[in-house]
Order: sequence, then structure tokens, then C-alpha cells
Amino acid sequence: MHKILLLTRYDRLGASSRVRFLQFLPALAAQGFDFDVRPFFGDEYIRALYSGKKMSIVSVAVSYWRRLAVLLRRRRYDLIWIEKEALPWIPDWIETALLSGVPYVVDLDDAWFHRYDQQRSAFLRWMLGGKIDVVMRQASTVVVGNDYLAERARQAGARRIVLIPSTIDLDRYPSGPPRDQVSDQASRHVIIGWIGTPITVPYLASIEPAVRAVATEAPMILRIVGAQPPADFAGLPTESVAWSEATEIKQILDLDIGIMPLANTVWEKGKCAYKLLQIMAAGRPVIASPVGANCTVVQHGINGFLANSSEEWITALRSLISDPALRQRLGAAARQTVELNYSTQKVLPSLVSVLKDAIGSAGQPK
Repeated sequence: MHKILLLTRYDRLGASSRVRFLQFLPALAAQGFDFDVRPFFGDEYIRALYSGKKMSIVSVAVSYWRRLAVLLRRRRYDLIWIEKEALPWIPDWIETALLSGVPYVVDLDDAWFHRYDQQRSAFLRWMLGGKIDVVMRQASTVVVGNDYLAERARQAGARRIVLIPSTIDLDRYPSGPPRDQVSDQASRHVIIGWIGTPITVPYLASIEPAVRAVATEAPMILRIVGAQPPADFAGLPTESVAWSEATEIKQILDLDIGIMPLANTVWEKGKCAYKLLQIMAAGRPVIASPVGANCTVVQHGINGFLANSSEEWITALRSLISDPALRQRLGAAARQTVELNYSTQKVLPSLVSVLKDAIGSAGQPK
């Protein structure tokens, strides 16, 4: 039995921790791994973040103390598996010292290095700008969610880089019949769905003109899961639905079309298209900005559409809203895309190999 210290950033309410780590634990345990899971922040942090509140200094200090305490006992473990970094805002020389003596794997599903190297403060850029590069360079393996992150790991001098995309447990995602087959076509609206958080809902602002244009000519509803509609969507047919892990799959099956608009900045290039994949796993077509992993996941005109300008968003929305057969065809292809390339079942062997190889690297020179 291999004993692994798992240092996630969040508990189950944190999507990155749940998707990149926690959903794999039962299957990995069956492969002979024993995990000691230590989130840096608990679910109370996520609740506070999404409600606009700040954690108390005492709560944050406790998070650092707990992480430091477990790192000081690191030699009890065969491997340390890290989400992004072990100690946020702490210089690399301290972090790598506290990781020394035990092999570690670091996983990135965001351009976390830009959290530091894009800081406005020259002092913070000087102190922390290269931190994630050092953490990647010292790791036994760097696991990344897309090509943009892999390229940064290569530039940092990482010894081994493995691309494992964010994935869907298809056992939890029935493809389900399209809503067109179970609803009264004459009386219903087409439901366009977006899933996210209060932190990411501003991305919707870029498509407000397109939604406003299409809403005047077609019976549609924009359903926002996990956040309230932005203020500039006032007067449009929108509705807000609270997100929960227990209900998210039902919420997705209630959609006709999924959308994922993004800004085109260095931060978004590190995103791994997970919300798109969830909707595609349910057999629904998607429309997405051509940024980051969206460009890999979406095959334009085959399983969805890539749209950049307002005109392209309008064209894509009109096409899918007006044509149930097109939605069904692209939705079936979307499900197949997930089955072939983005399921937990597909990537599990690679993840097992990463962990076993990293454990086997103990004692080898870096």
C-alpha cells in the first residue's frame, strides 16, 4: 500500500480539487494507494468567497499552520501530490525546502504561475514571479490540463510532463434524450445554459449583445447555474439556479445548449474546459470562445461551435435554437468526444502510472 499525502487547495466545494483529485480517489484506492487528504481551505472558504465575504486572518493563519504541520511530517509518506502549490504566497525556496526528501507530483489546471508573474506589485513579481516554475522544476512529475500549461512546464525545465485533461465520470452522466423528444415543442423555450460561480459570471458580459439580439426573435431562456445574472442582462429572459453537486447533472440534462464565453487573456489560456465537458457528456451541443482548451475540446460544426465576435455568437445561437435536429446531431458527437478523450475511465491508467512512477523515483538524483 502506497501512502500518499494529498495537498488539495479546496475541499469538495472547490471544483478544481473535486475534478482533478477527489473524484479519482475511490478508483485509485482500489489500485493500492492510501490517501491522507489535507485541503488548504475548507468549504467555508468557498462559501465566503462566493458570497463576497473575506475569511478572517485567524482562519487563514490556521490554514497555513495546518499545512506547515503536515509538511513537517512529510517523511511518513511515499509521495506528496499537490494541487498548484503547497503554500500560497510563500517563496519557492521555503516551499521546496519543506517538500525535500519526498518525491512530489504537482498538478496544474489553471495558469497559476500568472497569479504571481502578472502581479501589479514589482516586489511581488520579483519575490514570487518564478515560484511555480521552481516548484515544477523540482517535481518528479508535472501533470497539466492543457497544452498551454504543458508549454510553461517545459520552459520551466520540468523533468517529466504528463497532460491529463479535466475529465468526466461518465457513470454519473447519462446522455439522456434531447429535451426536444420529451417536451411539447409548441409551447416550450429553448434553454441555453451556463455553469459557473460568482467569480466567473462576468465572462457572460461579452455575449450580452448576442443574447439580446437573439432573444427578440426566438423563444429562449438563458439559465445561469451558480450565480446571479449580470446587471447588463436586465430585461432579458434569464433565470438563476443554485449549484449543488447533488443536482448539477439534473440541471445539465434540463439544458438544450451549453455556452462558455471567455476573455482572451493569458489566464484564460490555462483553463481546461470542464464546464463544457460536463454539458457535452450529457449529449448537449455547446458554443464556446476559442480560448484555451476550448479550442481542443470543441470541433467547430461537429460537436458544437466556436464563436469569437458578437456576430459569430448570434449565428451559432440562431442555428442551434432554430434546428432541433442540428442540436441532436452535435449533441451526440459531443457525448462521443467525452467518451473517447475526456472520461475518468480513459485517463485513470495514466494517473496510476504517474503516481507509481513518481514513488519509484525516490532516491534518484534530480
